[in-house]
Amino acid sequence: MHVALLNDRDIEFLLFKVFDTNDVLNRERYSEHTLETISMTLQTAKSVAEKYFLNHYAKGDAQEPVFDGKTVTTVAETKQAWSAFAEAGFFAATCDFEDGGMQLPYIVMRAANAYFYAANPGTAGYCLLCIAAADLLETFGSAEQKNTYLAHMRSGRFTGTMALTEPAQGSALQDISTRAKPAGDGSYRLFGQKMYISGGDHDLTENIIHMVLAKTVCPDTGKEGISLFICPKVHVNADGTLGERNDVALAGLLHKMGFRNATSTVLNFGEKDGAVGYLLGDLNRGLAHMFQMMNDARIAVGLFATALGYQGYNYSLLYAQQRKQGRTSRPAKQQDRGAQVEIIEHADVRRMLLTQKAFAEASLAMTFYASVLFEDSRSAPSTVAREEAAALLDLVTPIIKSWPSKYCLAANDLAIQVLGGAGYTRDHLVEQYYRDNRLNPIHEGTEGIQAIDLLGRKVGAEDGAAFQRLIAVIEADLQRGEQDAHATVVEVTAALQQGVTALVQVTEALLPEIGRDRTAALANATVYLDMFGRVFAAWMWLKQALAAAECLRTEGTAAAEADFCQGKLQAARFFARWELPKYQHEAQILLQRYDEPLSMPSEWF
Repeated sequence: MHVALLNDRDIEFLLFKVFDTNDVLNRERYSEHTLETISMTLQTAKSVAEKYFLNHYAKGDAQEPVFDGKTVTTVAETKQAWSAFAEAGFFAATCDFEDGGMQLPYIVMRAANAYFYAANPGTAGYCLLCIAAADLLETFGSAEQKNTYLAHMRSGRFTGTMALTEPAQGSALQDISTRAKPAGDGSYRLFGQKMYISGGDHDLTENIIHMVLAKTVCPDTGKEGISLFICPKVHVNADGTLGERNDVALAGLLHKMGFRNATSTVLNFGEKDGAVGYLLGDLNRGLAHMFQMMNDARIAVGLFATALGYQGYNYSLLYAQQRKQGRTSRPAKQQDRGAQVEIIEHADVRRMLLTQKAFAEASLAMTFYASVLFEDSRSAPSTVAREEAAALLDLVTPIIKSWPSKYCLAANDLAIQVLGGAGYTRDHLVEQYYRDNRLNPIHEGTEGIQAIDLLGRKVGAEDGAAFQRLIAVIEADLQRGEQDAHATVVEVTAALQQGVTALVQVTEALLPEIGRDRTAALANATVYLDMFGRVFAAWMWLKQALAAAECLRTEGTAAAEADFCQGKLQAARFFARWELPKYQHEAQILLQRYDEPLSMPSEWF
């Protein structure tokens, strides 16, 4: 079956009805962009994604990369997709015009990326890592480092990686064993092994620029810390040509459940004299610097999960519209009781489809909201607005990473269920969507790690200033909802108001406990993250319901547009009635301090 990538109307709706991208275009930085150029950019992204990424989604899964002891080989279409992405200018899309970029708003590039992630997340992952590594170099690199590497990464000549994890250390990065020793010439020699490194080796480009965390010792104080290093696979000469191979060796490829076309590697640094690395940023500030790339990746993970959830929904919807099975006693079908009907006519199938729609479209709105905050943190007119946006983005990043990862995976599970036995076979892509999406609740920080970060650090930061600001922003939309004439908007508003009140109550009860008994207070942090995310998703649905109701009032009732808006309102009501109320049990667990997992002795398992 040919299934559309995402939904063009939904993306347009989010960009210009739910979020005010027109306001962004009015900023001086984007004065040369118009609605027409934005539309052309999105259509180009979709076209490249359909032609060069989608064509090997299943093939790259069936024929995963191979390492023969010397080189890694991916399916040929992977390199073609990389080249097409580069030729379209997307590696430098948000960069300044004078640096060869398109100076696109971040929210527009996020929307463009969604097409690539939906078409082929494995291949798109290489692109994401290159852009994020280049952004890290842009922020912390010296002029010499930028001159050596940056243009080649922005053009797609080189790729980039994020080399953090080790065989014995995943989440506890402070305990890594990779070490960097000063070489006396301004460079360092790196020794250690990194594991689960996405894109650590491949045949897409002639060089790979690894961003590596390693232990260092301050020569002045003797204090040990973690620093960040640029470590190229192949040395780069002053004129941009390639020199000798660095002491970075591929120990092997890891074979995964999904995301198979993206290599997952074990890399050895310093098997001989040491891998040459160059300090990026300040000594012993590597983790702080790397968090820029990690947080970018976390938002991207939320979008990857969303795109896969959305594609599963699209696929199962089309299947349900075509597959005939069983009969229905619905009045409209009384005249033809003998004929089988499309399975979308069955209420339980509709429930599964509507649940997928509710999860996927809320998640897409979440990731776009993150892009709005990122944009405002860079280009909002005032310093105060930029600082507020940055604080809000820091607060909600764990939610935007984790909630789509969990619930769009649940959507993929439902997509398989809609297809029944067919969904369990490799004849249909829904099983691959599920396998690919299963990675997203794990990498770039598991759900449990994100939950501890949210409750243990971010919610209470600066006396809860960002949390209070977020509640104020939500309250502004609640006031709009209370004044709206549409019955569904009013109902969703009332339900969300109760959820927000409960979230504030739980948060105020938990924060003081963290200082008294941190272990006990954070024991149910994942439940808190789930509750926060549920309320956040309901807010996204209120925003969409408000926009849909306004469209119905002001833009006429052409059949397709009316159906789209009514679908938004129905999904908003569904989420408010079926999914949002689950916060009540979560609040009970948190307020009553249910401690069965924490208090369970290891011997009882």
